[in-house]
Amino acid sequence: MVSATSLVAAVMLGIAAVLTTVRLLAGPSTLDRLVALDTLIAVTMCAIAIWAAVSLDITVAFSLAALALISFIGSVSVARFRVREVQRNRRRPR
Repeated sequence: MVSATSLVAAVMLGIAAVLTTVRLLAGPSTLDRLVALDTLIAVTMCAIAIWAAVSLDITVAFSLAALALISFIGSVSVARFRVREVQRNRRRPR
């Protein structure tokens, strides 16, 4: 049975997901979008964790770990690409 606490948490996560999606679409820079995407993945992971707690199903723990690793690798890759792009633009004479 779904408790009131898990229902309130789900509503709050839904609101957070909507606000994060708005920021993801409206973000002026790549890094703003990266932070919004990381936040959206964190909200998704919290939603999966709430589902696991409500349904008493621990098999989703592996998917949480995989999602965390993929998110981390993606964030580091985009950040490294962005740093190289900034360094390349600094070396270019004007």
